[in-house]
This record gives sequence, C-alpha cells and structure tokens, in this order.
Amino acid sequence: MNASFTVIIVILIAAAAILLLTFLGRSRAGKSPKQKKQKDRAVIIREANRRLAQNPRDPEGLTVMGNIYFQDQNWEKAYTAYEILFCLASSTPKIDPFENALRYGIAAIKLNKIPEATKAFVEARKLRRDSFEANYNLGYICYIQKEYEKAITFLKQALVIDPESIPAQKYMGFSMHKAHHFREALKYLKRALEAEPEDREILFAMAECLYETGAQEQALKIFSALSSHPTLGPHAALYSGIIYTQNGQFEKAITEFETGLKHDNLPKELSNDINYKLAAVLIKNQDLGRALSVLKEIQKTTPGYKDVPSLIVRYRELNQNKNLKTYLLSVQSEFTELCKKMVTEFFPGARVKITDIEMYADYSDIVAKVDTSKWTDIVLFRFYRGQGSIGEIPLRDFHARIKDIKAGKGICVAAGVFTDEAKRFIDGRPVYIYDKDQLNKLLNKIE
Repeated sequence: MNASFTVIIVILIAAAAILLLTFLGRSRAGKSPKQKKQKDRAVIIREANRRLAQNPRDPEGLTVMGNIYFQDQNWEKAYTAYEILFCLASSTPKIDPFENALRYGIAAIKLNKIPEATKAFVEARKLRRDSFEANYNLGYICYIQKEYEKAITFLKQALVIDPESIPAQKYMGFSMHKAHHFREALKYLKRALEAEPEDREILFAMAECLYETGAQEQALKIFSALSSHPTLGPHAALYSGIIYTQNGQFEKAITEFETGLKHDNLPKELSNDINYKLAAVLIKNQDLGRALSVLKEIQKTTPGYKDVPSLIVRYRELNQNKNLKTYLLSVQSEFTELCKKMVTEFFPGARVKITDIEMYADYSDIVAKVDTSKWTDIVLFRFYRGQGSIGEIPLRDFHARIKDIKAGKGICVAAGVFTDEAKRFIDGRPVYIYDKDQLNKLLNKIE
C-alpha cells in the first residue's frame, strides 16, 4: 500500500515537472524570435549611432541607419544618410555604389528633389545599364519635366527589362501621347488601363489619342463619360463640344461647353477657350444674342483675347440687321432666296426672269434676263458671302464668266470691300461692284 502510494506520488511529481518544462519551453519558443529581433534591431541601431557619434560620416553606421530608414519609408532621414554615402561611394570600397545610388534616387524622388534624383539614377544606370529601376525612374523624371522623347528612350529600355511593368506601360503611353505619337501610345495605354481600370487619367489620354487618330465616335463616348469628373471634366467637355460642332450637332455642342463651364476653379485660360468655342457654335446656330454675351464676358475678364473685340463689333451689327445676318450666316437655301430678292431689287419696275443659279463655297452666281422699257439683256450677278477683301483676280474670273455666257453686264456684291486693284480693273468694263455699305442699303430695302 505504502509502496503503491509512493509510486503514485512519484508519477504525479514527474508529470507536473514535464508540464512545467513544456510550458516554459513553449513560452520561450513563442517570445524568443520577436524579443530577439527587437533586441537585435535595438543593438544594431545603438551600435550604428555609437559609430556615428564618433564620426558622422562613418560608412558602416550610415549604411545601417540608411537601410533601416529606407525600410521604414522614413524618406527624409533615408535621404540624409544616402546623400552622404553617395558622396563617399567613390572613395569607400565597403559601400555598394549601385544600391546606394539607387536608394538615394528613390528617397530623393519621394521628396520631390528632382535634380538630386536625376543625378542618382544617372549614376546607378552608369553602373548597371540593365537596371529597371534606374531606367524607369529616369523615364518618369523626363516625363514630369516634359522631355517626352527622352522619357520614351528610358522607358523603352525599362520595358525590355520588365515588359509586364504597369507603371512603365502607363508612362510610356503618357509620354508618347504628349509627344504626339498617338497611334503608338494607344497600345501602352490600353495595357495600363486593363490593369488599372479606374484610372481616369489613362482613360482621358486614350480618348485624346483616339480623337487625334480619327476615331472620333469612340473618343466622344469617353469624353462624354468624363465630362463630370472634377479635374478632367472641363477638358473632356471641351473635346466633346468640339466633336459635336464638327458633326454639325450644335445644340449638343452648346450643352457640352456649358457643362465644362460649370466646374469650379476653372483656370482662366481654359475658361476663355471653352467660352470662345461656345460663342463660335452659338454663332453657327445663329443665336447671336447669346454669342455676344459670351464674347463680352471674355472681353471683360481678358481684354483683347484673340479676335474677340472685332467679333463683338461684327456680330453686334449682324444681331441688329436681320437681312445681313441671313446673308452671312444662313443656310444655303435661305441665302439663295435672299439673293433672288436682291436681283429683282436692282431693277425696280423691270421684268426679271432668273434662268440659272450656281452655288459655290465662297459665292453664288445668278443669271437673269432683265426686260425694261428701254432695254433687254442678260445680267450675271455674283454674291460673295465673306467679309474680307475682293481683289483683281476674282473680278477677272467674274469678267471671263460674263463673256462666256454672253451677258451684257455683271454685278458683283460682297459683304466686305474691294481692293484698289479691283476698282481699277473694272474701269471701262461692264462690271459693277457693290461693297458692304451698298449691300446694307440694298438689304434695308428688302422685307
């Protein structure tokens, strides 16, 4: 009995000892690596700081601290350490010149110290031309400095080393876009967008490339979708408006331009550009009142912007003279009807029969048989819609046409002026000219 009891006691003590050892072992095993790591880091930092206290340019101490700061992304302190190491690298064999230059460049670019970053990456690339980081970062720096052709050179080398790099694809596309290599840029931008479908800057650059390569319908879809974007929206709306204007969809163009102008904090240059194009499409849409308001707003904020002062003078007059507005801005059918009314106005009381009408880009010709109480003859009328100057050469052409159709005389009407050479040419010839002032008098007689 006593023996059995003694055995039981021994077994219990042994089990308790085993459990205690196991617990202690697990406790040490669980805490040791972390504690050891913290202890090692603390010891390393303390040793490095001791060395730097004795010599602030100690290579080993700077390398250790630079590595720690770099891993912690403490860019200010990492930059300070690697800047000194960069200067020491050429005279200190213990320093890895390539890694040091690369890290110095990365820390510099994180702090927007572009000249220092450039110097560091150039040095790293000298040491290893096949370094992706050196080539990519030099390409990126050239891009932000608007040296797009140089950026393309570096980024091409980066993509040879790592063809799958999305940042390199992205900035290659951006650089080619800015360098006007629009078709080539598209393939890089598409790859970058596949990886970053929410990146609206890539999408906008793609739309510009599509627009410049003639794919206006695709570009318009993207620009329209981006027109409400807080930063890209004004530019996207500007492009949408331009495309709609080119397609003759003036109402939609006006809507897009107005959407662009609704954005807050528009730069004056961009605001002026959108307003100027808005005024132009309002003029095309024959809404001269609104066009004048927009032009006056531009003139108020930026006096002398482009040809705004002369446009205000021109379209103020047109807005007050319906017939002159029709003469200059209406569709071809309305213009032709107005010209036919003017033909009859030239010879009040006569019988006028229009026998032929020919319309051209700059002018229209009307042939009429005029029968008065004193004479009957064929008269050729030419109506110029432009407000520029008409010189001798157009009148020589007009005179030749008079002879070809065997007309007795020709009457040339313009919304602009005739040069002195033109006036001298008609002397002694059956050609009569009516400039803008005479045109206005004629138009005022017409209902």
